[in-house]
Amino acid sequence: MFQLGKTIVSEEILKKDFVCNLSACKGACCIAGDAGAPLEEVETHILEDIYPLVKPYLRKEGIEAIERQGTSIIGEDGEYETPLIDGADCAYVTFDRKGTALCGIEEAYNQGDIKWKKPVSCHLYPVRTQDYSEFSAVNYHHWYICDDACTLGKELQVPVYKFVKEALIRKYGEDWYAELEKIAEKLKQEEAEGSSGK
Repeated sequence: MFQLGKTIVSEEILKKDFVCNLSACKGACCIAGDAGAPLEEVETHILEDIYPLVKPYLRKEGIEAIERQGTSIIGEDGEYETPLIDGADCAYVTFDRKGTALCGIEEAYNQGDIKWKKPVSCHLYPVRTQDYSEFSAVNYHHWYICDDACTLGKELQVPVYKFVKEALIRKYGEDWYAELEKIAEKLKQEEAEGSSGK
């Protein structure tokens, strides 16, 4: 772990490799688990505002779940999250012809109907953040359903922090990310020197 501004960052996001492999996992992270995607309070208002524009991209079951529960809910841990369909799929999930889970919010964004891509927690995955009063924790979250993404990341040599660059900048800003890159380079250099016996 190391401190960067007001964040405490796990070195795993620099050392682990990761590239989403949708053809292998079929977007399982959007339909597995027992809770919706974590939301920041401001995002609950955004979802409420954009819902009419996102609705045409959603499945009937998703629309029913949202109109019954709301565009966001408070989960068992007392935090905001997206609603689920019968305790399984995220209500905003759609599927393509190959059965791969896609995000209805992101589809609306890709088509230019909205300017908000998706919840930052989804954009950041497999990085998970937790805000505390004095600082934010930035951690790597390992989930077996993403094993194929770890394998692909290793093959392509893409560390987690590079895979989620856009999302990390969205969350913490350009300057924070530039500092993170410097730390990553320094760590890489130290490891190379260590393995060469210097």
